[in-house]
Amino acid sequence: MAPTFPVPDVLVLAAGGVVGEAWMSGVLAGIQDAGDVDFRRVESFVGTSAGAIIAARLAAGSPPRRPDDGEADAREPGEPAAPPPRSAAGAAGRLALRAAWGVSAPLATAALAAGAPAGALARSLVLARMPTGSGSLAGISQVVARHGARFDGRLRVVAVDRATGRRIVFGAPGAPPATVGEAVAASCSVPWVFEPIRIGGREYVDGGVWSLTNLDVAPARRDTEVLCLSVTQSLPLALHSPMGALRAAGSLATAAESHVLQRRGAHVRTVGPDGASAAVIGGQLMDRGRAGGALAAGYRQGLALGGAAG
Repeated sequence: MAPTFPVPDVLVLAAGGVVGEAWMSGVLAGIQDAGDVDFRRVESFVGTSAGAIIAARLAAGSPPRRPDDGEADAREPGEPAAPPPRSAAGAAGRLALRAAWGVSAPLATAALAAGAPAGALARSLVLARMPTGSGSLAGISQVVARHGARFDGRLRVVAVDRATGRRIVFGAPGAPPATVGEAVAASCSVPWVFEPIRIGGREYVDGGVWSLTNLDVAPARRDTEVLCLSVTQSLPLALHSPMGALRAAGSLATAAESHVLQRRGAHVRTVGPDGASAAVIGGQLMDRGRAGGALAAGYRQGLALGGAAG
């Protein structure tokens, strides 16, 4: 009998673009098939950007995608049919976001419990000056709505208020009202690629602007088992590259966020791509040409994690 993968109480799914979404879906499907685990039944989900799409799908009772599901679902719902051009404005936006991370990530890391006002201020200043994208995520709400997910206390979707730079966790107590589709679209709205999403008269952008994982918002307590999938956790990227800089900042934040949960008595396990998956994923997480391979590589990795491969 194959070993059973330890079932988490909370599943945290990080940002990662269309390639990361495919890899995380594959990992979950592989673990589920090999380890007799049904991730749809965990107590809570936390999703950021691409991770929000998967979290909403699971919360609605739909299974994670598998390689044999075909290519129809290989790209994120609602995204343009082709990647946005590498324009000067886009390059400026990426540079500005990296600057925001450099300025505010250490401040936010040191003040997680207090809501990171210094980090929020830095982000709001950068977001206000960053050119907004022209891509539309108008279709994503309808696609997510078709799965039937609701904010019933299990699902949390992370976005950032563009005006204040503060993190908003839709679905958490005290969060602004929104449909799951609206919240997922907001969480996926990369500032320099897509238009901000308006909810209740305010504009929201990608939750990855605050943190790639947002682990610390997981509803964890003593002895809670938390599993986090993060595509940037173990990619072998040069630090001088844009993705390498993002990974370095993200790893710092993830470590701090894990510490927050561990201080509550929770047990945190973070899984990133193994060597074979990393080779397929590469450094361009919005490259849809790699999505199918990432889905298959993630599935193989999930089978191994679940105990049936190798």
